[in-house]
Amino acid sequence: MEDTLKILVVDDDEVDRMAVRCALTKAGIQIELSEVANSNDAFSILNTTGYDCVFLNYRLIAQDGLTLIQQLRSSEIKVPLVVLIDQEDEQTAVQLLKAGATDYLSKSRISPENLAQVLRSAIRVYRAEIQVALAKDQLRESHEELLRKNQELERQQQQLQMQNFKLSEASVLKSHFLATMSHELRTPMNAIIGFSQILLRPKFGQLTHQQADMVERILNNGKHLLMLVNEVLDFSKLEAGRLDLKAERFDVLKVINLAVGEMRSLADAKNLSLLVQTDLQNTLVFNDPVRLKQIVINLLSNAIKFTESGEVCVEVKELPANRLTIIVRDTGIGIAPRDFQRIFEAFRQVDQTLTRKYPGTGLGLAIVDSLVRMMGGKIFLESKLGVGSTFKIELPRQISLSSVGGEPPPLQLDSNQVFSSAKNPHHSSTQARQSPIGYPKFKL
Repeated sequence: MEDTLKILVVDDDEVDRMAVRCALTKAGIQIELSEVANSNDAFSILNTTGYDCVFLNYRLIAQDGLTLIQQLRSSEIKVPLVVLIDQEDEQTAVQLLKAGATDYLSKSRISPENLAQVLRSAIRVYRAEIQVALAKDQLRESHEELLRKNQELERQQQQLQMQNFKLSEASVLKSHFLATMSHELRTPMNAIIGFSQILLRPKFGQLTHQQADMVERILNNGKHLLMLVNEVLDFSKLEAGRLDLKAERFDVLKVINLAVGEMRSLADAKNLSLLVQTDLQNTLVFNDPVRLKQIVINLLSNAIKFTESGEVCVEVKELPANRLTIIVRDTGIGIAPRDFQRIFEAFRQVDQTLTRKYPGTGLGLAIVDSLVRMMGGKIFLESKLGVGSTFKIELPRQISLSSVGGEPPPLQLDSNQVFSSAKNPHHSSTQARQSPIGYPKFKL
């Protein structure tokens, strides 16, 4: 103990105080000693001054040491207390320790060695008790903080649940609204398209070149708007889980050629080559022909839109395990790897600005992705900026019963349904030409 210790001796007997003083001095302990003769003075001085240890005589005239200990502890006065008793009395010692005494020592055993040992032990125990008390306070504060945080988390969780409920409700209402509005918009759009087609027929009157040009613009814009409305309607049905596949047996090449035929005028308008390359032994599939055609049209529309020069190619090939693949490849602007996932999100386009060069709802690829998943297929993408993109769709030749709710007919190839290169001008007997960027590697 190199530091000077502040010691207080509380004893109404001058001889006992002197014995303690001499023993501490002989023990070689650096001390600053204070002495008081009664409990009132002791209580008063301990209220205002801090001490490292107090030696207290158990037998005080005005008040016994036990009462003073209880008074000090009830007043939250914390200091090591060593009680000096007249004789070894275990019962008295137990009472003193329970009341808050740190240790006790019989007056008959007062010596420099014993007093130094008791002093060191009392200070060490007191400091340990202080550390324990601090640790308990910290634990209590941590527990209270955890309780507050848990309450805050519960409150936030309730808010999130409420927000999720509102968002879910808003999503349902949005889907119903989109479906209703799309359905209501289709009727007048079909009327506009129908009347435009009637006006262009010669038997209903000859239009001037300027009038025919304006009616054709009405017709083309009406068809484009109807396509956008149909995309929104299909997406709302997909999102609400109300779009069902209506599967039947059909010739997949006929459907693909129909889709290519519908998109050829767009490709011709941009001077793009639109090619079809097939390598199928059996062209029959059991699927939804309308939705499969929609998939091909959406992919072709996307490829033509983002290709300024070169070609767009559709390939159809056999795959093992009774599957087939449809590949749409272009020589367009390409897609950055960071945008691979984003382009399949609804209403998402790589260029989200109002002044973007390429228009559209951003639903085409989202619908393709959803339909392919419904059919039990997978879609792959490989692209390179400035080189082009390749979308590869792998589909089962026969979609699962859970998708259509019926037993599919057997897929057998009839002699009348064999497409040779002589009968089908789009068929190529040679292997499909390789993409400049290879087969898809990025699986979504």
